[in-house]
Amino acid sequence: MLNHTVIVGRLVHDPELRMTENGRKVTNITLAVPRSFKNHEGEYDTDFINCTLWQGIAENTVQYVQKGDLLGVKGRLQTRNIELDSETKRNSVEVVAEKVTFLSGHKTKEDA
Repeated sequence: MLNHTVIVGRLVHDPELRMTENGRKVTNITLAVPRSFKNHEGEYDTDFINCTLWQGIAENTVQYVQKGDLLGVKGRLQTRNIELDSETKRNSVEVVAEKVTFLSGHKTKEDA
């Protein structure tokens, strides 16, 4: 069995580093990934892919990228069940990053 994915897209918003209750660093990012084919109206649709980054990958990403930057993310797909209220449940799919490649040319947010 294999659970492996690679995506390349533009960062939808600036990432923010958070700490979990047990002290692990994490950030969540969303990548806009255009599809490689046109829809029935002759336009390219875009998928918005949620990614979770942990520890050192999260720290580096927060330090070196900003909204609009091009990123490559290698990781695995993960599903979670989210309970919105007692009657509403939702299934969420995200990429858990194992590696992030910065494909834009920024140095740090302070230098930009």
